[in-house]
Amino acid sequence: MSMPSNNPLNRPEHFNYLYDKHVQHLNLMGLREKTIEAYSRAIRRLGDHFDYVIEDLSEDQLLSYFSDLLKSHSISTVKLDLYGLKFFYLHTLKRSWKNIPLVKSPKVKRLPDVLSVEEVCLLISTTQVLSYRVFFLVTYTLGLRLGETLGLEVGDIDADRMLVHIRRGKGGKDRLVPMTPFTLSVLRRFWKVHQHPRLLFPNRKKTMEAVRLVNKPLDRGGVQKAMLEVVRACGFKKRFPFIPYAIATPRIY
Repeated sequence: MSMPSNNPLNRPEHFNYLYDKHVQHLNLMGLREKTIEAYSRAIRRLGDHFDYVIEDLSEDQLLSYFSDLLKSHSISTVKLDLYGLKFFYLHTLKRSWKNIPLVKSPKVKRLPDVLSVEEVCLLISTTQVLSYRVFFLVTYTLGLRLGETLGLEVGDIDADRMLVHIRRGKGGKDRLVPMTPFTLSVLRRFWKVHQHPRLLFPNRKKTMEAVRLVNKPLDRGGVQKAMLEVVRACGFKKRFPFIPYAIATPRIY
């Protein structure tokens, strides 16, 4: 299947009208930005495939379409496109929707690998950059996801109640997470290094003055690359999203 066109000029006027309504409904429903993009892309992709006439597709047409899509895309992409089409029928076309049989991905239960105390100590000595050390420490001690740690701000830390306000976590929900005195002390020491007025993990620059002026957190890819380098340096063969470790006090940021 070809990539969906993002240029409205390459699409018929009647399709652009329906597509714009679809996007408006998505935004009015308050869906997350990634969901809006996925559901919009689904309609663009369907339009490209069916010559931009998608108002009256038969069940056989859709079964054939999604079966072919599954050959070139992941099951998660196929599901997102299906949900995007369902939203389009229900909210844009105001029509009833019949579920289309879809192959479900097999459910696999996998226990996370656990590091020993010795492995944690090795990680302490191997991770040399302070910003990444503190990032991994906070992620582990608070039990956060990568994006949740990246989004932490100074105002999210409630030192009086020893709680951290996690905003827009999984499913776009907020939650409060307990924090240990050690984690709080590490964050305070780390903040004194960069003193950013808002971000706890500002994007790294060459000078402290530049760090205080950035408006974005650490780069997601940079964090993942740093972790990969540490894992390789330690010679670990285990699979884990983030690695627990304690913190030393290096001199570089």
